[in-house]
Amino acid sequence: MQLTGIHHLTAISAKPRENLAFYTGLLGMRLVKKTVNQDDVSAYHLFYADGKANPGTDLTFFDFPAAPEQRGTNSISATSLRVAGEKSIGFWRDRLKKAGAHAGDVAEVDGRLTLPFEDGEGQRLVLIDDGGAGRSSPWDKSPVSVEHQIRGLGPIVLSVHDAARTATVLTAVMNMRHARSYVAPAAQGEVQVFAMGEGGPAAELHVIAQKGLPMARQGAGGVHHVAFRTPDETQYHAWTQRLRELRIPNSGEVDRFYFRSLYFREPNGILFEIATDGPGFATDEPMETLGEKLALPPFLEPRRAEIEAGLKPIG
Repeated sequence: MQLTGIHHLTAISAKPRENLAFYTGLLGMRLVKKTVNQDDVSAYHLFYADGKANPGTDLTFFDFPAAPEQRGTNSISATSLRVAGEKSIGFWRDRLKKAGAHAGDVAEVDGRLTLPFEDGEGQRLVLIDDGGAGRSSPWDKSPVSVEHQIRGLGPIVLSVHDAARTATVLTAVMNMRHARSYVAPAAQGEVQVFAMGEGGPAAELHVIAQKGLPMARQGAGGVHHVAFRTPDETQYHAWTQRLRELRIPNSGEVDRFYFRSLYFREPNGILFEIATDGPGFATDEPMETLGEKLALPPFLEPRRAEIEAGLKPIG
């Protein structure tokens, strides 16, 4: 029973209109689902992905009117986005600088070229060269040319107070393997790399112990949770049973309509989700018009008028 990679990452934005402009306009990602937070329908849930909304490419945002995140440990401290090749890294360096985005310098980290940058709310992102490995589904309406488009999610970086306890859950509970370690000057310490499935940048968690930092406080510009891929419902049910047998507190099975979810927290309090690859975002909309209208799962459809009345237009 193996997780196959990162499924999606969900962050927080207090400025959904600006968020939409940044991720579709500047980054050229496709808005594949404009829906609501199923646990708080007053908030949008926006999903950005590749041209075919493949699992593993989704960067999503809850629209919460929250204060800015207070950075610290016991949090997800960086989200990687994969691009193909050194030329693409150079393209993005120039594009981000021209747009006035907050971007760092190109550097080799863990043997891969990287470019750190932030969105307008301080969301910490990193473009990473994946060498073009694996399939890609470009979006033909993206303002970014096909060869430079974002291909999906890369390694997710966790900052924790107690790395040993996190490592135990990753390996003994979630069946990840410790792949290697490296020293990252920006992280001020050694980073432990844990891999899933076939491994590679789309299937890695990078964990660093940062005991000297204050505890993070979640908010706008921060991350809410990270989700991991399980290929089908048989394995999804098996993960539910595994958490139950190990007496790990969890949400129980949750049907999100577009995928099935199972939530629990690792020992330092970071929220994890195990999510199925399907049914997918084209379940209730044609692939060609994903994200163009407000989509609601069937159990929320009777409340559409009420829900739409409580949302601000974002374009």
